[in-house]
Amino acid sequence: MSKFKSYQSQVILIAIFIVLFCASNVIAGGKLGIYFISMVPRGEDADNYSRPGYGGGIHVVAPLPQVSNFIAVTGGFEYINLMSETKEFRQELTQLRIEQQTDQHYLRFYAGGRVGGHGLGFIRPYAGMNLALVVYGIDMDVVIPDDHNYENEINQDLDSENHAVFGSDITLGVDFNFWNKWNLDTGVRYLKSFSVPEQLWEGSEKIHSEYFQFYFGVGVSFRTLRKASTD
Repeated sequence: MSKFKSYQSQVILIAIFIVLFCASNVIAGGKLGIYFISMVPRGEDADNYSRPGYGGGIHVVAPLPQVSNFIAVTGGFEYINLMSETKEFRQELTQLRIEQQTDQHYLRFYAGGRVGGHGLGFIRPYAGMNLALVVYGIDMDVVIPDDHNYENEINQDLDSENHAVFGSDITLGVDFNFWNKWNLDTGVRYLKSFSVPEQLWEGSEKIHSEYFQFYFGVGVSFRTLRKASTD
């Protein structure tokens, strides 16, 4: 399991608070959604030498009634695990087991807009664009596990590295609206980042400037969330 550094955890908690705050204060026609992501690098060489990443995200969609609910502002964040690797070592005399755990991640905060139907229809296709702040990171811990009591294991943070860059995306998707209360959301997103490091450490997953994301999620309307909070 990937291990967040303390400041990363604080950033994520703040982002969750902002998203939830927006969900309760913007127009009633919007929605709050969570989604699962599969992310693959773009290009033949990338497909041959890089593994796909998996993760999830949370977003808000707030349509603008002034333009007949055809244009919406969007924002959210997502976390992708690019690599989780554990190497086991044993001391020759004592046979003490030591684990080296390496986790590489991709964290993205984004905001932008989309066009498409946001009314009462069942099938609502959309297209969107976002600007993003992307953090590429890797953590390495040395762990002496305790097989009898997990809480007694010894964990030492060996090293970490993080790089923040700017990026953008283009999104094509469709959501299926059920009674204007909740929806299923699926689509594909093309991601582009600028000035990315090629690789963080020796043996880490190669970083690419372009990725494709395939996502599937579920959303709840702000109106439904308001009603639930007042009942």
